[in-house]
Amino acid sequence: MKSLAKLITATLIFVLVFGFAAHITPAKAAVTIRYANWNVGTAEENNIQRQLVAAYVAAHPDVTVEFVDMSGDGSWNEKLTNYAAKGELPDVFMADNTPLYVKNDWLADLTEMAQADADWTDVPEVLKNAVSYSGKVMGLPAAQFVMGYFVNQDLFEAANLDAPAYGVSVEDFLTATTSMSNVQKGVLGLDELEFILGWYPSTQDSNLKWFSFDGKHMNYNSAAFKAAVAKVIELQPNTWQGLSDEQKPNFKSQGPWELFLNQESSVRWDGGWAVPDYSTKATFNWDFVGIPGGNQAMVADIIVVSKTAADPAAAYDFAKWMTFSKEGYAKEAEIAKAGDKVPTRMPVSINAASIDLYMSFVGDRPGLRKALESLDNSLVESLAKIVPGYINARWEGKPGVDIGDNKDVNMGFIFGNLTSGSFKYEDLSAKLETFANKILDDAGAELPK
Repeated sequence: MKSLAKLITATLIFVLVFGFAAHITPAKAAVTIRYANWNVGTAEENNIQRQLVAAYVAAHPDVTVEFVDMSGDGSWNEKLTNYAAKGELPDVFMADNTPLYVKNDWLADLTEMAQADADWTDVPEVLKNAVSYSGKVMGLPAAQFVMGYFVNQDLFEAANLDAPAYGVSVEDFLTATTSMSNVQKGVLGLDELEFILGWYPSTQDSNLKWFSFDGKHMNYNSAAFKAAVAKVIELQPNTWQGLSDEQKPNFKSQGPWELFLNQESSVRWDGGWAVPDYSTKATFNWDFVGIPGGNQAMVADIIVVSKTAADPAAAYDFAKWMTFSKEGYAKEAEIAKAGDKVPTRMPVSINAASIDLYMSFVGDRPGLRKALESLDNSLVESLAKIVPGYINARWEGKPGVDIGDNKDVNMGFIFGNLTSGSFKYEDLSAKLETFANKILDDAGAELPK
């Protein structure tokens, strides 16, 4: 009997001990994620982005985030290439040229994880498209900034004129702003010249996006782009670039970037990254107009996950926190509020709540709210980060053109000197379009399908 009792007791102990152990959640394996970004500042500065990383680590005790040293000589992509050559690519890093990384087979395919993610549903299609190649999600939109004209409403009121608002027509916008120009009194209707080439073609041809890009090719020989060139020449006197050296002393500003806050231009072309400054430094009423006609350009930052990450799921989870996570954005807003700051980023996963959260920092700006509510039609300005070959098709490529004494100039030189009077754009437009589109076709063909 005693032996039977001992056997029963031992059996009960075994069941209790091992049954309980079976219900214990195993401790997660420690993970180190190597992270590279240009927006984290220094440990001493401890900026919002660095605090956001710390918040993630605090909520995930099994995760260590190691900041990869990206200091020293060389471009961002040169440094990444050096790390790749050593087999030491960061697990998660900011993308300066996503097509290059796709071509080099550096990136993890995030499609399955992203499409199963509830927050991904509310990411605007324009941003999803910006990080997709051959139908695969190869990066995550880290930030989006609306880009367009900001308006000084007080200047117009003082002139007894209606200030342009989001949705204003191109004609009414240009009539209103140019009527504000008074160089002798130190006021310009517009601020800078170069951005007109980016947005104006889209207002003349709805098939065109930023700088005449249609999703595949540049349309440098189109009627819409030629109209933009003509408009640049026409509007130059209303911009900083149209001022003579004798006229510049009429202005307190030392450059176009100072005009708006100095109330020396009726509008300012800028991006959402300027909103914190306008919210805290502007001594006048302002709002966002965007692109005349009721649209806006968009600048996107992209974060990618390396194919060599030891734990892709953990790397994705951290990358999501730093990019489109609603929870992550709420934490970022909390950090900003504690520091009496405006969040440096606009929300990426967009719904009424995330828009309201952002707008709670910047006050009543109807135009800015309307832009955030209609992001899908935005013109993505960040084409250099996402379109294979765009850098050469827009800036660095040399189409075999001489301009006066300047031999074999590149595309950037040509577009930057349209008002010089040293050449007629229409004489070059067909050649430039053919040259640029061959670059885009060749670069696109090099990507894996």
